[in-house]
Amino acid sequence: MRNTIGIDAGGTLTKVAFLDDQNEFQFKVFPSKDLTLVKEWIESLPEIEEIGITGGRTEQLLSKIKMNKSIDYVVEFDATIKGVKYLLKKEGHDIQKSIITNVGTGTSIHYMENDTHVRVGGTGIGGGTLTGLSTIMTGLSDFKEITKIAKQGKREFIDLFVKDIFEGMEPPIEGHLTASNFGKVNLLNHTSYPIPDLLATIQALVGEVITTLSIQYADMKNSETIIYIGSTLTNNEHLKEVIANYTILKKHTPVFLNDCGFSGAIGALLNKVEQRNKLKDNNGILT
Repeated sequence: MRNTIGIDAGGTLTKVAFLDDQNEFQFKVFPSKDLTLVKEWIESLPEIEEIGITGGRTEQLLSKIKMNKSIDYVVEFDATIKGVKYLLKKEGHDIQKSIITNVGTGTSIHYMENDTHVRVGGTGIGGGTLTGLSTIMTGLSDFKEITKIAKQGKREFIDLFVKDIFEGMEPPIEGHLTASNFGKVNLLNHTSYPIPDLLATIQALVGEVITTLSIQYADMKNSETIIYIGSTLTNNEHLKEVIANYTILKKHTPVFLNDCGFSGAIGALLNKVEQRNKLKDNNGILT
């Protein structure tokens, strides 16, 4: 059933979703800096007839694809929410009201209530920040390598915690909260730091900024739940732990969906199926 695919052409990664013979989603990932790889993959599968597409690099990708396909474009935010709702239903969640934080190259934050959604904010801090700072500070640029090594690191000699400031006193807030990311560097005489420690600290910086903003918007919208999605969270248990701990500390409920890095691609595929079904006036392949 690979005749219909969904593509999310993002700033760093291009994600592809398609259905196998058991009607289950399968995924592929390509670097967006080389969209020719996506083109070659599509051309290697002549059974692909229909493409749903979203993402900021849509026009760049379409300029490479032969236009003998039925292609439907959907706005990235709409595709993402559609994919999130599908995954929520698939995993048995009954969440009608939530903040949705999409951690990609940067981070986009949405508010969803029933069948409506709106973008409420975002930040340039995201996966691009993680890999960019890691490259500058450690020379490592491979995302999988960065996340694997970060799990082994410690932050105690780099980050300044509240308990460090109030040493010998009872702090007015939780002592293990970060008072200043990288704030201990100029207080100590260390001239170098282990790579795992640097990577763990970078991940914490990214995670805490994203979570802080998400919590602020959740409070603004009176939403208990925050759904965290995006390719930066894929197989990144350390970053998920940072985000989950801080979210729970602030009395909110974090939700991490399986396949959350492919929400946009899934939504683009679902949108394509819906558009086709409107024309054919039948129930489609995902009912």
